[in-house]
Amino acid sequence: MSLTVVGSIAFDAVETESGKRDRLLGGAAVHFSLASSFLAETRVVGPVGDDFGDEEYAVLHNRGVVTDDVEHVPGGKTFFWAGRYERDVNIRHTLQTDLNVFETFEPKLSQASQDADVLFLANIQPDLQRAVREQCTGARFVALDTMNLWIDIARESLVKTIAGVDCLIVNDGEAKQLTDEPNLVRAAQKIMEMGPRVVVIKFGEYGANMYTKDGVFGIPAYPTADVVDPTGAGDTFAGGFVGYIAAHADEEITDELLRRAMAYGTALASFNVEAFGTERMQTLTADEVNERVAELQRVTVFDASPVPLRG
Repeated sequence: MSLTVVGSIAFDAVETESGKRDRLLGGAAVHFSLASSFLAETRVVGPVGDDFGDEEYAVLHNRGVVTDDVEHVPGGKTFFWAGRYERDVNIRHTLQTDLNVFETFEPKLSQASQDADVLFLANIQPDLQRAVREQCTGARFVALDTMNLWIDIARESLVKTIAGVDCLIVNDGEAKQLTDEPNLVRAAQKIMEMGPRVVVIKFGEYGANMYTKDGVFGIPAYPTADVVDPTGAGDTFAGGFVGYIAAHADEEITDELLRRAMAYGTALASFNVEAFGTERMQTLTADEVNERVAELQRVTVFDASPVPLRG
């Protein structure tokens, strides 16, 4: 089954306790597609400038990502972001953001990208997300990511866009901000009332919860001690989650299938943080992914047999 992702393609400069890199391949669409490509054919849509060359394309092509709809803007420069993480990698400081060609990005999808079975709308302006959604009328499952900026300055447009998707993927702070609800269970219920039938709320190093009409499912982050650079971990998680759904898009999308998708997203995200940028994802193998999913299953299963309680 085919999958299209629309979002940013970038160069990042990152500094953590583990070191510093001045030029890393990044962007939401890149991190997402490197993960999703382990599970489904992935087409990426996003803009780049003259500084994006054969070396960068090779990273995507080596994973089988289809780049026909990557828009090269002559004379332009690729989106650039620089950030620094403290010893506690949950604390991040943005040092520089240059939108460059991303500032005037208007997604142009080929017929092949429009015909995808599954669509992921990475974090871009809500009006653009909705315009893409309206082009992909045949998609069986559509997921969307957003951020606090759009909740602040484009809430009405964002809510309208959310109404047209099957799944919203946000972090806990964004879910609370979007719904003005401090309780995440109630926040997820309010989001489902907006339209999505699946809500995934991420907690960074603490894992993620998934909410549907049938209830809640929670999964911890994989317990890795080797956190080098968390940039792109959320997009990698989304790539594994949505990629698994795309791989099974000809089946009924049940809670059981979605729970397995959560495990693949979690496993892939855990590899992403073990090196700078996309470096670990470039060397990752399918066997390693499956082994980590199996380990996640082992560490989250327990005997629920009832025992006699006092009182």
